[in-house]
Amino acid sequence: MLSDTSIELRSVKPSLTMRLVKWIISRRKPVFPHDAADLQPYLDSRKPPQDVPMPANFEQKFIVEQWEAEGQKLVTLHPKSGPTEWHMLYFHGGGFVLPMFKEHWPLAEELVRQAGVSITLPLYNVVPENHYSAADKLADAAFAKLAADHHPEKIVINGDSAGGHMALSLALRLAKAGGPQPGKLVLFAPWLDMTMADDAMREVEPHDIMLKIATLRSCGAIWADDRDPASAECSPLYAAPEELAKLPPTRIFTGRHDLFIIDSRTFTHKLRDAGVDAKLYEYEGAPHVYMAVTPTREAKDTFALVRQFLGDG
Repeated sequence: MLSDTSIELRSVKPSLTMRLVKWIISRRKPVFPHDAADLQPYLDSRKPPQDVPMPANFEQKFIVEQWEAEGQKLVTLHPKSGPTEWHMLYFHGGGFVLPMFKEHWPLAEELVRQAGVSITLPLYNVVPENHYSAADKLADAAFAKLAADHHPEKIVINGDSAGGHMALSLALRLAKAGGPQPGKLVLFAPWLDMTMADDAMREVEPHDIMLKIATLRSCGAIWADDRDPASAECSPLYAAPEELAKLPPTRIFTGRHDLFIIDSRTFTHKLRDAGVDAKLYEYEGAPHVYMAVTPTREAKDTFALVRQFLGDG
């Protein structure tokens, strides 16, 4: 049964903590260049990308499993009480070009604690040092392993930004294959269109302290490689209605000072039109992947909503 409304504004103004964090972020060096012309020189000159290691104290906080698939690393975290009813497969963001950030570890920690899940994090190989297919193969292998060990209908796929794209693309591949399916899909500020085609984003861009349209298009072209960035394979915003109809119940979370809010709205309506139980939660003034700022009111509300979503069935 479809939820009553497709889009809900959860906060009408940003919390004081969120405003402070945005001010701090706006004065830091961006994680990758804001000017698209600087992106390729940055990638050409950087050292081999390395994931930020898992905090050492996680061994005391959680049951930790470190394993490999397709020659790449994964980390699984369970509460000390043991595996939970729901298992989350979570893909980190970073424009497909950046490895695991230090901010992703506390985000994973709070998803375990506040959303009440066990969580597996694939530390996938990024582009351009690696081909996009390496990350896709890891995603497929990770789900297959989890589905063999855990009831597939109790697996929720999630990810932020480019990781949200990976989560959605995996869900679409699984639906097309017709094998075991995840029970639910959660997307944190997902990147849905590699081409950033909707001009409405230009109204949001001055408020987005992290993302720039031209740079994202360049990252998207690198990820697409030999594919058309505007194809449904690269940009799930354009997936056919009959493919979208196969997706599980879906919840999307995005800040209103995030370029991806525009496509998140469009995609939510497309899901609803295809008959999917889908809902978008928006947060006024919140930046890109605001839930990674875990102490904020907005992040805590998001974790509570994820827990509620999983508790619904």
